[in-house]
Amino acid sequence: MFSLETLDIDLKAMKEDSSEISYTLDGEYFKCLEDAQIQEGEVDVTMTLRKVTEDNFTLSLSVDGTVTVQCDRCLDDMEQPVRAEGSYMVKLGHDPEETDDTIVVDENEGMLRPAWLIYELVALAIPIKHVHAPGKCNDAMTRRLEELSATRSGDEDAGEAIDSRWEKLVKLKN
Repeated sequence: MFSLETLDIDLKAMKEDSSEISYTLDGEYFKCLEDAQIQEGEVDVTMTLRKVTEDNFTLSLSVDGTVTVQCDRCLDDMEQPVRAEGSYMVKLGHDPEETDDTIVVDENEGMLRPAWLIYELVALAIPIKHVHAPGKCNDAMTRRLEELSATRSGDEDAGEAIDSRWEKLVKLKN
């Protein structure tokens, strides 16, 4: 079983000015995250942490791999390639908080927990519209979708009697 704590970085124990860590995260990682919509995939992650001062760091994240998402057209699972990079300023402070590009870590604890940052970077790398390559969608679902689309567009052209309640709206529309 995967533990998200394996990704944690102790900022106070960092002895070198720069550190690079690489991971390969799979479905176990995605299942450990609460409220994650992505549940399967394999992603290579590279984290580069540089110490600027004793209390300030820069974190660079790079993700490259594939995740399993649902096709918008046929609803079957499909593999979606993802590749993204992100940069963050990490500071030790009293009030832990997170903004778009700055993370404040409790200075007493000193632990950077990048598990959710990695997930967000992967999720943002997925295109809004994800469909199979032409000809790869589920044939049965594609045929059913075409039937329903043809029926819907055919209803408008059939010239059937319009319900009297909607007749005035149709006149306004025309």
